[in-house]
Amino acid sequence: MKRNVFVVALEEQQRQEFKTLRRARELSVHGLLDVSTAVEPPEKISFHRLMEQARKELEDHGGPVDAIVAHWDFPTSVMVPLLCKEYGIPSPSAESVLTCEHKYWSRLEQQRVIPECVPAFCSVDPFAENPLEQVTLDFPFWLKPVKAFSSQLGFKVENEAQFQEAIETMRQEIRHFGDPFNEALSYIDLPADLEGCDGNTCIAEQLVSGIQAAPEGTMFQGEFNVHGIIAQGRSAEEGLFDRLEYPSHLPEKIHRRMIGICKTFLTHIGFDNGCFNAEFMWDEKTDQLWLIEFNTRISQSHSEIFIMVDGMSNHEVAIDIALNERPSLPNREGHYPVAAKCYIPYEHKDGIVTRVPSAEEIQALRERFPGTEVKLAVHEGSRLSELPNQDAFSYQLGTLYIAAEEHEQIQERYDACLEALRFEIDPV
Repeated sequence: MKRNVFVVALEEQQRQEFKTLRRARELSVHGLLDVSTAVEPPEKISFHRLMEQARKELEDHGGPVDAIVAHWDFPTSVMVPLLCKEYGIPSPSAESVLTCEHKYWSRLEQQRVIPECVPAFCSVDPFAENPLEQVTLDFPFWLKPVKAFSSQLGFKVENEAQFQEAIETMRQEIRHFGDPFNEALSYIDLPADLEGCDGNTCIAEQLVSGIQAAPEGTMFQGEFNVHGIIAQGRSAEEGLFDRLEYPSHLPEKIHRRMIGICKTFLTHIGFDNGCFNAEFMWDEKTDQLWLIEFNTRISQSHSEIFIMVDGMSNHEVAIDIALNERPSLPNREGHYPVAAKCYIPYEHKDGIVTRVPSAEEIQALRERFPGTEVKLAVHEGSRLSELPNQDAFSYQLGTLYIAAEEHEQIQERYDACLEALRFEIDPV
């Protein structure tokens, strides 16, 4: 009998990626909630209501629930451990997951055990009479909600006027994720040092710079393992990250330091029986390694490049753990030595898309560069400001997956693809 695996907000591309798994024929993969409900809702979500919907879908299925997998950010990253607990499926505790999800709480715990890689930070209540009085950092700094999606509501603040402008935006929009996050926090007992720091508060953080990298791995029955490290290349425009490359090209000593930091922190917060990826930034000039954040799941945005290099989606380890089996991922058994997920950026103001690359143009790129895939995020008539889950720095028109024999080829092929993919956008 096939084992039933439920994946929250499963997309068709991911369903195809599941076919690369070792036991693909032994699994029956089901979507749990859809993307428009759990990831891109048209209006503010209710965490409690999402949990009720998910429970109902699982109950209505009628058969056994053998595994539940998360591969998106909040709210799904918190829903899955709660649902797994109800069904007796191996999963991290909700407390350890929420420790990572709450940016300020996570920084407090990081400071206790890995202070050498934690940027300066402080909590800010945007609804206080004078929020600037709470800031202990000098300008410039980042101002972010303790819970948001992608880079939404993330502000680089360089002076008091920009701070006040950011605070006004926070007051208007922070509750979109802050209120449902408070609902999620109600499932656990919060520590005393989080008093007054609920989901509708902010964190101010020191600006850091360098090359980004992300180890991804697992903790299973106390055994820690990293199955891959992804490095992010920097574009010609300062501060804009345009791609993720796998495997990482950073020095081995940096890999070892990142891995050691991950193990120390996850052990400290009691995270077990789950997947993680951690985002770091390495300043090559000073050799300073900064920790940006921990995510308590595999990254579905890495799946395709894992397949290209290792021959299998990273969903493999998430399902292994959910089925109470020791996780493992093949190493370098894919078709290509190097792969990258690249963004198709648009760094101008809002506009209406009047032309996207044709199917013939995309097919020509596949033939020119084997392994290349193009996933468009826009169509004719799309308005850029209405695209879901965009960051504060540029719009993303789509995604490119590029394969190569070596890292140097990635940049060459990326530039060639951007030149060949012709978009037309009328400014608004």
